[in-house]
Amino acid sequence: MTKRKKEYPWEKKYPENISWKCEFENKPLYSILDDAAKKFPDNTCINYYGRKYSFAEVLESTNKMAKGLQQQGLTKGTRVGLLMPNCPQFVIAYYAVLKIGGIVVNYNPLYTTNELSKQVNDSHTTIMVTLDLNMLYNKTSNLLQTTPLEKVIIAEFKSALPFPKDILFGFFKKEEMASVAFSRININANDIMNNDGKYLQVNIDPKEDAAVYQYTGGTTGIAKAAILTHSNLYINTIQSGMWFEGLEEGKERMMAILPFFHVFAMTVVMNLSILKACEMIVHSKLDVGALLKDISKKGGTLLPGVPTLFAAINNHKRIKSYNLSSLKFCISGGAPLPLDIKEKFEEKSKCTLIEGYGLTESSPVAAANPLFGENKSGSIGMPLPGTIIEIRSTEGRRPLLPKDKIGEICIKGPQVMKGYLNNEKETKETIKNGVLHTGDVGYMDKDGYIFVVDRLKEMIISSGFNVYPREVEEEIYKHPAVEEACVIGVENSYRGQIVKAFVVLRQGETLIDKDLKHFLSSKLAKYKLPAEIEFIDSLPKTMIGKISKKDLKQNSDN
Repeated sequence: MTKRKKEYPWEKKYPENISWKCEFENKPLYSILDDAAKKFPDNTCINYYGRKYSFAEVLESTNKMAKGLQQQGLTKGTRVGLLMPNCPQFVIAYYAVLKIGGIVVNYNPLYTTNELSKQVNDSHTTIMVTLDLNMLYNKTSNLLQTTPLEKVIIAEFKSALPFPKDILFGFFKKEEMASVAFSRININANDIMNNDGKYLQVNIDPKEDAAVYQYTGGTTGIAKAAILTHSNLYINTIQSGMWFEGLEEGKERMMAILPFFHVFAMTVVMNLSILKACEMIVHSKLDVGALLKDISKKGGTLLPGVPTLFAAINNHKRIKSYNLSSLKFCISGGAPLPLDIKEKFEEKSKCTLIEGYGLTESSPVAAANPLFGENKSGSIGMPLPGTIIEIRSTEGRRPLLPKDKIGEICIKGPQVMKGYLNNEKETKETIKNGVLHTGDVGYMDKDGYIFVVDRLKEMIISSGFNVYPREVEEEIYKHPAVEEACVIGVENSYRGQIVKAFVVLRQGETLIDKDLKHFLSSKLAKYKLPAEIEFIDSLPKTMIGKISKKDLKQNSDN
């Protein structure tokens, strides 16, 4: 008797033109750039404030940087940090490192030197690529003194801008530009790219070789590096491309306002744009007015964002003066999308806004609502092609629960990470028999649509960025006046959540929230700083003496 194959609930409702049962090639991630440049050499790859870079130009620059990095001693497995906002140099450096077998380590340019040093030490990053801006260069100078970092490659920021913006920046923003003394340690990016681009090719095993170390809190605790292989990221880009059915290869314009160093933008903005030969309209910083102007003027067709971005668009005072009719697809990720924000955005833009779901450990996209078909209110949609999502018991984390019963959301698919860097214990806790336990609680209805109910982990998501309470608490505890501290996330209509700290002072000490925030400002990125600080006499405890965050959250909600 032939054993009947298991049928999953989403199969009957799956989008008609997308195949859920499919097999994927395992290819190096950089191959998508080679393929796009071969098919569309003259198409615009990057539009940076009006300066356009063709796919052929980006590929040529990438190959030159690849050779230059090899001449600087980069070999397979070398960890190369990228410390930059969105800019052409980020895209070029990213693919250059991958081409020669290096491992990209993405760094948040908003981080303090203290935060960066922890990750440089953990990942053993030896080369950093950055820009000649004071806010970045000064941090790398400090890192050279205190971490394994050996070299810094510095690209000229204003050279990426079009005329006359490049001249105006150098004139009006002179104080923002770093005065760099180039040496064998501080290296001019232009010098290493002065070659013929004929780099030595390296054999890549896509399923085994790491492409990116992407820092995350994982399912618990302080930030860890998820090891994402070439295959993880290549296939997740393919999956995302399949889900965006209706994309016209070589004809779309992607609004690239989410930061590339964030896993969501890395895959759904940068890599997807390269795969589909989209024109990336790149913004280095969030300016909603500038974004709306560019959509209207340049005809943006794709807009990935976080809920706070769509809320800001909804609330922009001049929203009615911009023509957003060119938008074809908009997707929200990084945090739960409130229904009110979704409905208001769709009303104003006349563009469907779908919600996706994922996490760093799944490269990141695991599920999304269909672009064409039913979008259920409050749902994160159904699994992407080749992805299995199951709801499992939160107690033993083994048995599958019947449909519509609440449990832990678990993911199995080719986009699931290899593991955590330097953390075998956490890897085994998170991935069991090839299944990723997300730490998120939810349920699946009879049609295979998934609904997130709560989070097992204590992570706070503020404006799409992960904030880990323990990390903030540790910095608060460093203040000599602090006896105890506890940090939670408080719901906020604009940011999704904000950071709130409860603080107990040592006997006889005095401290006000303004002074504590100033103390933390040099230790934590701005979005991690507590928006609210409440000084209390004592923290609620459980019977065994643990601080009860549950009680604090309940009191904050009341």
